Amino acid sequence: MASEPMSVGSSAQDPPPLPDATSQEPKYGGHTRFELELEFVQALGNPEYVNYLASRKFLQNPAFVAYLDYLQYWTRPPYLQYITYPTSCLKMLELLQVERFRKDILSPNLTHALVTEGMKAAVEWHREG
Repeated sequence: MASEPMSVGSSAQDPPPLPDATSQEPKYGGHTRFELELEFVQALGNPEYVNYLASRKFLQNPAFVAYLDYLQYWTRPPYLQYITYPTSCLKMLELLQVERFRKDILSPNLTHALVTEGMKAAVEWHREG
């Protein structure tokens, strides 16, 4: 199955195929597009990483913002089931759709507050479980 090379300008593409032992999907650095996009979406659950992206001006790049919009397919089945910590990742993906948030995440205070809230949520989850 032929595929176009990965690029941030490829937001018009369909989501990658689900993992399958018989898949002939092209690999990029030894990984499928599915694996790379899953890893990236999960990394968005880390506010410090998102702050890093903002500090490097990725969040000001229209092609990158379009890529974040394209990644919304992870919020729906069957892709949703593959995310290890969906709450933080998908909430951040949602917030990144808002231009004001993409600017505000540059603030160390906001980044720290999001990290603190994430830790509190994890502690509460473990208490309840």
